Amino acid sequence: MQSDAPILSLFGGIGGFERGLSKAGFAGPVHAYENWEPARSVLANRIPGTVLHSDVRDLPNDMHDAHLVVAGFPCTDLSQAGKQAGLDGSASGLILGVLERVRIAKPEWVLLENVPNMLRLKQGNAIRVITDTLTEAGYSWSYRILDAQYFGVAQRRKRVFILASRHHDPSRVLFRDLNEAPPAGVTPSRLRSDANGFYWSEGNRGVGWGIGVVPTIKGSTTAGIPTSPAVWLPAVEAEERFRTPSIEALEMLQGFTAGWTKAAPERDRWKLVGNAVAVPVVRWIAEGLKAYDDLGPVDLAGRMTAGDGWGWSGALVDGRRINGKLPDALTTGSLHRQTSLARLLRERGSRPLSQKAARGFTTRLQRSSLNYDPDFMRDLVSYSGL
Repeated sequence: MQSDAPILSLFGGIGGFERGLSKAGFAGPVHAYENWEPARSVLANRIPGTVLHSDVRDLPNDMHDAHLVVAGFPCTDLSQAGKQAGLDGSASGLILGVLERVRIAKPEWVLLENVPNMLRLKQGNAIRVITDTLTEAGYSWSYRILDAQYFGVAQRRKRVFILASRHHDPSRVLFRDLNEAPPAGVTPSRLRSDANGFYWSEGNRGVGWGIGVVPTIKGSTTAGIPTSPAVWLPAVEAEERFRTPSIEALEMLQGFTAGWTKAAPERDRWKLVGNAVAVPVVRWIAEGLKAYDDLGPVDLAGRMTAGDGWGWSGALVDGRRINGKLPDALTTGSLHRQTSLARLLRERGSRPLSQKAARGFTTRLQRSSLNYDPDFMRDLVSYSGL
């Protein structure tokens, strides 16, 4: 794919797709659709030269002659924490109108992103509708769950990426690591790191535990209230062991530069960051698009099976759908992480987790049947004053 190809970004948010494409060397003209004013202010500030539009429902049939269309479409109706109405929902269902434009305009490449629950909700109805529509429009497609923590940031964030093309094989891009030799040796697993993330708002049915990473950054809870992940730092002074990252740290955990959303009102920055696409994952996919002519075919048929379920990954191969459970990390090993979670908190700031929050989480966790590190519980009890 040419680096100056025109790009159309839908549900643009704060420009995660644009940033990832730019880092991979793409510099073509961009049209972006985003109707929330705080996000539009970030796009105008951070992605200069982008032609901004508001309502994706006003998208013209020619899709601005884009060669690549990208869309992290709303997960409101697809997420486990959301309404779970699927594509019948008013938010997530907006992708149907986009796919109708794709059928008419036939851009060469389409890249979509959403939550893994779309592969399970209503027996995978959302992914079935999307891929069936792409197939009927003459596209080849592949999809794969990828986790941001293996792409250079200290955040566990699993998302489904669907890549489709009219005249190319998208599996060469999305599964290209399968053609490379795995790294020598095996990294030993660790029960804990110098910084371990969790969600203090949980404790009944889950903890969100992450070794050296924070759990998925959320835009808000089901009640619409922003909820920060917390971090346990077992090696520091007792009164400093439970922290919540600053908004600048969270921006970097999504792969943006610190202060990326400062053009938006302070009250909205959390939601903007939580709803964004992780930049490093987009960059990796974009690098594959740019290098497409040098990529070889991937033997997916030998790794996947035809079946009724949707698994973690799949593709249209020789006219039939195959799927399987491939790693959400690259088989060639994790991409280099420049900043550890502990260092990020030191350099970009954090706040103490409140005693009230720690006490509520501790009580819920003690009453649950969940497994946890005994030293983690010991520090929680001490910190919360129980």
